[in-house]
Amino acid sequence: MARNIGLDVPEPSEECDDINCPFHGTLPVRGQVLSGKVVSDSMDRTVVIQRKYDKFINKYQRYEKRQSKIHAHNPPCIDAKEGDIVTIAECRPLSKTKAYVVVKTEAHV
Repeated sequence: MARNIGLDVPEPSEECDDINCPFHGTLPVRGQVLSGKVVSDSMDRTVVIQRKYDKFINKYQRYEKRQSKIHAHNPPCIDAKEGDIVTIAECRPLSKTKAYVVVKTEAHV
């Protein structure tokens, strides 16, 4: 039985025994909810998500394109692969670089 994490995302169809899974473990999620494309899944239970966004530069009254890479925990029940569009939610720090967890996989691009 998956628990309610407080976000409007569907529960994964698989069960897992990961303690850092927001659905089947005890990891609480709070704060930012972001989406992006998975650019690497070679690490164990970790994916790298690339976000592309526009930043407004007030001096020139124009937007510039920016991008950032975020490391996120990838629970076995979700198991996002390279090329997937995913939704990630902020959580407590899980390691030096991971403070997000994958909560939904949308589509493969």
